[in-house]
Parts: sequence; structure tokens; C-alpha cells
Amino acid sequence: MLNVKSLRTEWVTLLASLYLLIGFNVFLWQHLEQVVPPGLPGLWLSLAFAVLMLFAFNLILTLFAFRFVLKPVLILLFMSGAGVAYFMNQYGVLIDAGMFRNIAETNVTEVRDLLSLKCALYILGLGILPSVLLWKAPIAYRAWHRELLGKLVVSGACVVALGSVALVNYQGLSSLFRNHHELRLMLTPSNIVGASIGYVSERVGTAARPFQPYGEDARRDAAWQQHARKSLTVLVVGESARAENFGVLGYARDTTPNLAKEQGLLAFSDVHSCGTETAVSVPCMFSGMGRKEYDARVAKNREGLLDILQRAGLAVQWRDNQSGCKGTCDRVQFIDVSNLTDPALCAHGECHDEILLQGLAELLDNLDKDTVLVLHQMGSHGPEYFKRYPAQTERFTPVCHSNALNQCSQQEIVNGYDNTLAYTDKVLAMLIDTLRSKQDKVDTAMIYLSDHGESLGEYNLFLHGTPYMLAPEQQKHVPLLTWFSDSYREDFGLDTDCLAKLSDAPLSQDNLFHSMLGLLQVRTEVYQQSLDMFASCRPWLAAKR
Repeated sequence: MLNVKSLRTEWVTLLASLYLLIGFNVFLWQHLEQVVPPGLPGLWLSLAFAVLMLFAFNLILTLFAFRFVLKPVLILLFMSGAGVAYFMNQYGVLIDAGMFRNIAETNVTEVRDLLSLKCALYILGLGILPSVLLWKAPIAYRAWHRELLGKLVVSGACVVALGSVALVNYQGLSSLFRNHHELRLMLTPSNIVGASIGYVSERVGTAARPFQPYGEDARRDAAWQQHARKSLTVLVVGESARAENFGVLGYARDTTPNLAKEQGLLAFSDVHSCGTETAVSVPCMFSGMGRKEYDARVAKNREGLLDILQRAGLAVQWRDNQSGCKGTCDRVQFIDVSNLTDPALCAHGECHDEILLQGLAELLDNLDKDTVLVLHQMGSHGPEYFKRYPAQTERFTPVCHSNALNQCSQQEIVNGYDNTLAYTDKVLAMLIDTLRSKQDKVDTAMIYLSDHGESLGEYNLFLHGTPYMLAPEQQKHVPLLTWFSDSYREDFGLDTDCLAKLSDAPLSQDNLFHSMLGLLQVRTEVYQQSLDMFASCRPWLAAKR
């Protein structure tokens, strides 16, 4: 493209296809090397795959090879592909509509944590410089009828080449595509195009749906008349906490020393998330749909758990130290604490999770209505784990102090991550101690459930957001903890000795919606007792049956 002589569009599309295939797909080629057979058969299959993709890219770009169209399209692919290549190479993420949803619904703090000099060099080297060269390069366009004829010839040649390569290598390629669906999410820029179409389709579908009420018949059970006190039920939504690293769930390292001492704490060992990113898991767990039936378009336009609780006469408040509630709290009281300026707990535009507990004691002292309080943590959000906890609480060293996780040792990454869980342990213990201190006046309870887990380098994956069917257990296996005051257990008829026997039962975020309704004695036709994890441990309910 640097030659003074103008290039024909056929050469431009071919060179651009080669550049996209080689420059933006290092992660794909590294993965392909691991999944093809060893030796010469694997090399031949990889070559066939590369040739197939080259002709596919060239065929598609040929359709856009018109004056005033080709250069903008290629520049858009170069710029977006550079960013995607960085995050795929850096963190092992896969690109689908869910990842685009994450990008669209993130906040400034999360974006800042992901930026680095290396990211800037990727954008500059793979995106900006080639785009500038392309923009200045002269392209020779023929008369429209000759240009169209040329495109027909090139397109036909590409189709013949695609068919020939596929036919000669049918068995190997068909097996590769059938057994490794992740390849389509690694191939840049086709993954960008597919994810964009999927996300836009979801947004359009959401906008076209009318808003729907849900659980309109919700009312509190007559059992509420027997309650001696007002109640505060605190639901803590964790962030990126994986069960594998929780001390109270059997992790070899003691990341939860405070919770281990809390009398009455129950830890559930076999709990799985609805998704692998906040934008899916949080709406899903509050929607009542369940993972298999979850549809983001429906969830965005339908009432959920908090609406039903509020309709039943409970006060509902959401306190957020993250990037919002993803639509689940749009119709209840919302308090954003993430940008407060407390000098002890906040700095550089973000706050540590202790900020969520400010004013809790005063709330309990002045509680005049049965209340559900949701605390949405910053938790263990990566990649800069060292920012998620106060420096003076650091227990495990050395720690990775970079967002370029693949430049740190795995032990440094794990140390930083485990420090975030140790800080969560401190915050939850403080919460329980505050609730316990007021139990003579108020029925108090805490339920903690993380939105999803986190990868720390296993299988060369970092962070979260891998498509669910491909995601490792570390991103799906999450901690669930409960604590109930004595008076809460009495007034709400909950047998915690019975509940302790279910600590190893298979559960998921599907259970949250119905368990909260059942626990809070809210009657509605949308409640499913079979999904209520507390149902078998409430004697009053058993008596009614």
C-alpha cells in the first residue's frame, strides 16, 4: 500500500485479509495449535483452516470494495480489531454479544482499570498506523461496470477456492468446527461483526417490547401478623468471587478467618451462577426466569424480585458500589456510593466496600418498616485486584500491581485476588456484627451471593465473561452464605439446623428469586416452592402442606 502506483481493489482486499488474519489473530493461532492433532496432520489442518479463512475474508471484503466505502470499512475493522486483539491476547477473553453488553454497561472506573501502555501500543501499532497508511494509499477504481465484473470474478474465484479447500479437508475441518465452537469467537474481525449484530438485535428487541408487570398478586402472608419486630434482610451481591478460593468452603488458604468465627453462618458449597458476567447474572438472578429460560430482552422490560417485594409492602433499597444494577433496581430506591469522597475509604474515583455499611447502624435504630437492603459490592473485580482493598489489609504477598496480568506470575495474581476475598470477609463480618448488635430491636439477616466467579490464569483465561457453555468452573462456581439472627429465625419460622444439612445440595442463582419470596413470606402465583432453598426448613410451611 506504500507504492506510489495505485493498487487495484483486488490487491487491497487480499492484502487487508492477510493483515487481519495474521496481525489480529495471534490468540486464535495459539489456541488452534493446542486443539489440532500433533505433527504434520495438525499442521496441514491449521494451514487449511487459514486458507479457508483468508478466502472467506477476501470474499466478504470484496463486497465492500467500492469507492468511499472500502477505506472506512477497513479502518473500522483495524481500529476495533486492535482493541479486541489486545484483550484477547492479554486476558484470553472471547468476543460475543455478551462481551459487547459488558462494554456498553461498564463504568469509567472499570474502563480505567483495563487501560495500559500496552493497550495504547496495540491501538497505535495494529490500528492507527495501518489506518493512516491505508487512508493515504491511492486505490485505482475502474468504471463501475468493469469494477462490478472484477468483483464477480474475484467472488467466484473465492467461492471455488473455499469449496475446494473445504472438500479436500472436509473430515478434519468439520470435526474441528463441530468440536471447537470457541473458534468462531476467537476469529477477528468476524467475531466483532457477529457480536455487534447480536448485541444490536438484543437492544432492538428490548426496545420493541412493552413493559410487563410481574407478580401483580403479591401480598404478605398472614404469618407477618405474628412478627414481634420490624425486620431488615440484607442481600449482598458479590462481584467476581469464586467459591474455589473461599476459606469457609474448603480453600487451603484461610481467606475468610472472620466469617469462620461467626456463629450461625452457613456456607453452601455447590452453587452455580446464571452467567459469567454481571450484565447477565444480576438481571437473571432477580428475574425469576432461571438460566435456561433467561432472555435479556424480557428481563429488561419486566418487573422482577424487587418490584414484587415492594408491591407486597416491603421497603426496598439498593446501595451500589459498582457499575449499577443492570435494570433490576430501576423502580426502587437507589443509592450510588461508588463516587463518595470519604477520605478513609475512597480515592481516585472509587470506594472500598466498607462504604456500603456506612449509616447501617442508624438505619437499624430508626427502622420503621420491614426492609430489604441490597448491597452491590465492587468485590473482587479485576484486573487490578490490588485496588479492591485497603493497602493496610493486605495479607498475601507478593501481589501483582499491574493490569497486564500475563506479565505477572500466577502466584502474584492469586495473592492479589485472595486479598480481595479476605477484605470481603472483613466487610461481611462487620455487617453481621452490626446486624447482631441490633437483633434485640430488629429481626436481622444476611444472604451473600456472588454474581459470577473469576479466572486467574487457568487454561490461559483471566477475568470472566467467557460464554457459559465454554466457561470453566472457576467462572461459574460461586459462594453463597447466610446468617440469621435468633429473632429472625423465630419470627420467620426458619430451622437453620435443617438448613445446615443442605449445605452441600446443588443450588444455583435460579433459587434466589423463589427463596427470597418464600423466606419473606410473600404469596404470589409466580413463586415456585420447588426452587425455594428454605422451603423444607420452614416448619410452618410444612404444617400447611
